[in-house]
Amino acid sequence: MMHLPTLKQLQYLVALQDHGHFGRAAEASFVTQSTLSAGLRELETQLDAKLVERTRRVVRFTPLGERIAAKARLILSGAEELTHLAHAESKPLTGELRMGVIPTIAPFLLPRILPTLREKFPSLRLFLREEPSAQICEALHKGQVDCVLLALPWHCGDVAVEHLFNDRFFVAAHVDDQPGARESVEAGEIDPHRLLLLEDGHCLKEHALAACRRPEFRSEASVIGTSLHTLIQMVDNRLGLTLVPEMAIEAGLLDRTDVQARPLAGDSATRDISLVWRNSSPREDEFRMLAKALIDARDGAA
Repeated sequence: MMHLPTLKQLQYLVALQDHGHFGRAAEASFVTQSTLSAGLRELETQLDAKLVERTRRVVRFTPLGERIAAKARLILSGAEELTHLAHAESKPLTGELRMGVIPTIAPFLLPRILPTLREKFPSLRLFLREEPSAQICEALHKGQVDCVLLALPWHCGDVAVEHLFNDRFFVAAHVDDQPGARESVEAGEIDPHRLLLLEDGHCLKEHALAACRRPEFRSEASVIGTSLHTLIQMVDNRLGLTLVPEMAIEAGLLDRTDVQARPLAGDSATRDISLVWRNSSPREDEFRMLAKALIDARDGAA
């Protein structure tokens, strides 16, 4: 008779891959290190395969161990979805929900909407994870988060999407360095050599470039900022200008600076703020309910 791995053993394996250390993996699994090690040895015995190379300094997964850990994530995600499916049927938006948020949304939108969500869904335990778009989409498909607040367009794999609102781009410059003279700024008025953008990996950089519709910006703009706060400090010191989403301005990003912002002209000068989740998730009704609650919370806080 074939002995199947237990979910607990698979949880230990995934925890070890996530943390790369037996002690930290055991702590994250709320067991002793000896219990975790014994569980993994039993798993290797059952599978008759070496999954992990153990040395004093490092934990290294074998190629087979890497593949089995990836399968284990899918199995654990499926097991979680069974529980969520039953739970959501009787009590939607209660219990634990892990939501990913990108850094160009989190500090500007969450403070406005979280108080309303807590009031509306007091039994919802919302855990937040902030990472750039590529990493948070990977976390979504690994089952490490349940849904993501994302700015589109961005390729996030096989996901369902619920649009929340459009976030308009503004051109932010020092009061003495304002391009043009109208209420809005045309992309042609922006000097690409003075344009400051976020580093690669931030979807805001791609959205800003797409909004300008000037291909030369990709090679001529300075890509140096690690955050919008950093870019605004540079603009305030007259080192250039940048593109800022409206939600950041509404959240006070330009307060106590000599930076002024005017809308970027054009129909494409926006990014699409959406809630996304795995197409296979059984919690679609919950996520659409959450999306509506997010829209209502934002509108109520405006």
